[in-house]
Amino acid sequence: MLSYCTNVHPAEDLDGIIGQLDTYATPVRESLAVDVLGVGLWLAADVAAGLAADAAARARLAGELKARGLAVQTLNAFPYGGFHDEVVKHAVYVPDWTDPRRARYTRDCLTVLADLLHSDAAYGSISTLPLGWREPWGPAADDRAVAAFDEVTAYARTLSGRIGRPLRLAVEPEPGCVLDTAADAVAWLAGRVDAEHVGLCLDTCHLAVSFADPTATVRRIHDAGLDVVKVQASAALHVDRPGEAEARAALAEFVEPRYLHQVRELAPTGEVLAADDLDRALEELPGRGPWRVHFHVPLHAQPRPPLVSTTDVLTEAVAAVAGQRGGMPHVEVETYTWTVLPTWRGSDLATGIADELRWARTEVTV
Repeated sequence: MLSYCTNVHPAEDLDGIIGQLDTYATPVRESLAVDVLGVGLWLAADVAAGLAADAAARARLAGELKARGLAVQTLNAFPYGGFHDEVVKHAVYVPDWTDPRRARYTRDCLTVLADLLHSDAAYGSISTLPLGWREPWGPAADDRAVAAFDEVTAYARTLSGRIGRPLRLAVEPEPGCVLDTAADAVAWLAGRVDAEHVGLCLDTCHLAVSFADPTATVRRIHDAGLDVVKVQASAALHVDRPGEAEARAALAEFVEPRYLHQVRELAPTGEVLAADDLDRALEELPGRGPWRVHFHVPLHAQPRPPLVSTTDVLTEAVAAVAGQRGGMPHVEVETYTWTVLPTWRGSDLATGIADELRWARTEVTV
């Protein structure tokens, strides 16, 4: 089942979440003319805690979803809260996996998912951050993170037994983090975690930014005894000649204050050069090789030339994952950047989400 991620909406309380289902999710489902629409819910920490503590509130949310023809098989537990603040940037990585709040939040999300999981879902998934931002981090932080994963995995195992279906964590590599690439995630996870309950979330925007080969990446994950538990279907910005004036002007339109937009340059030597945000890249990177920018752009609409989007990475990655043991993972369209797109300017969000899902239904095998 194809889902769209509700972290594009700002609500951080139960009434607000139900309201956004009426404002956006229901019109999207109606536009697509489907009986059931998948939604990958984002629940901020406070609302997740409230739901986890209140079985009646969970039952209410489950009923509201069913009444609207909406199905949940996955949650996004990467942002802890404040994801639509005026400035988010590095705050999205707080708390990290060394902080007890991260484990508590993830347990709360597991509790909620166990009661929301759609009857057709073979398993439930929760995507989470790749440990934290890369600095500061060291062996002691690794040890605390391992202990936190063990605690949360034990809880997932217990809940899975209760509901009769697996609940799985999906660690999402992201440029600049401790687990910057899928290869980093494989190296850290393999042998440290219970692969029945912990795998990877393959965000195809992040994958593209790393300049990794999608098919080889999926093979590396499987060879390590891990699964792609979830795919976040997303596209990055790509430009072949970022040093040219036209390209720099087009890129400058995507500089904005809310989210972090990491940039990678593939140098002629094959080295991948890094900048932690787009404004810094425009000042610091040499621009002698192609750039990819961590800016989730709508799947169905190419940006203004000379920029293009990396939907080719998305389609190749999904094709590679489709053959994994256990079948197709959850696929969630995750374009959370609509309100900061230079071309959006207040266009109808429900229409945009529906157009994106329509594209994905045609171009991505789910």
